[in-house]
Amino acid sequence: MKYLVVGLGNPGAEYAHTRHNIGFDVLDYWASQHDAVFEDSRYGWIAKFKIRGRQVICLKPTTYMNLSGNAVRYWLNQEKIDLTNLLVITDDLNLTTGTLRLRGKGSHGGHNGLRHINEVLMTEQYARLRFGVGDQFEKGKQVNYVLGKWSDEEKVLIENSIIKASAAAQAFVTDGINRAMNIYNG
Repeated sequence: MKYLVVGLGNPGAEYAHTRHNIGFDVLDYWASQHDAVFEDSRYGWIAKFKIRGRQVICLKPTTYMNLSGNAVRYWLNQEKIDLTNLLVITDDLNLTTGTLRLRGKGSHGGHNGLRHINEVLMTEQYARLRFGVGDQFEKGKQVNYVLGKWSDEEKVLIENSIIKASAAAQAFVTDGINRAMNIYNG
């Protein structure tokens, strides 16, 4: 059985470890726990590992956030993975910093990466793990905020939440969406 776990973000050093790239950071941590290394591939960086006989393909799209659907569709088709085995990890301004929310389906909620995935896949019926980045920005400063780095005060909280998010992704693979939601949405 194969799973595609996608961490949303933007390629490039200027975006590394920003709020918008939290999906990349979660996958980097999770892959490192399985001694998996990301390699440059079509539409993104790919790392592969196995958990309890299940093949996990981690994808960090290089298409930029607003075109993430192209990478997701390609790798779903390339690896012949069913939508029920897709998990997308993304930042969320509507959740308190460090809060996680795992859902089996849902709207894009104003997130351009999820919007493009929904458009390209023509469905909202796939799992997503939303990682709260808070909304501590002045009116009109949203872009600067999500592309900004974490404050020193936030970093410890974020590191702990990255560990929890990778555990939630692993539970999605090993235990299924419903059990994972029961554990990690508390």
